[in-house]
Amino acid sequence: MNIEELRDYCLQKPAVTEGLPFGEDTLVFKVAGKIFLLTSISQGTSFNVKCEPELAVELREKYTEVQPGYHMNKKMWNTVRLDGTLTKKQLHDMIDHSYNEVIKGLPKKVQEELAAGNQ
Repeated sequence: MNIEELRDYCLQKPAVTEGLPFGEDTLVFKVAGKIFLLTSISQGTSFNVKCEPELAVELREKYTEVQPGYHMNKKMWNTVRLDGTLTKKQLHDMIDHSYNEVIKGLPKKVQEELAAGNQ
């Protein structure tokens, strides 16, 4: 998966926006104003995703490509290397999980609005 495929996959999700709030090299994807994925535009060799804490540890133990989140809360964020070892499905699953984790943390009213927009 390259950075364009990553970007396309993130943007096809409902209510996702992209921006550069941390400078011109860090591409950030948000749902309802909350970050679910970050990546470096210039390097494009990894991305950070939010993860349920127990699953975060499990993924790190299972895959050397998954490390504690670089510059993030290491309990809930993983950095995932895009070196071709993980399948596209595995990468998509991690992105989907991050997106869903962020949605679960939103106020119920916002969750309902997002759900209504998906129908």
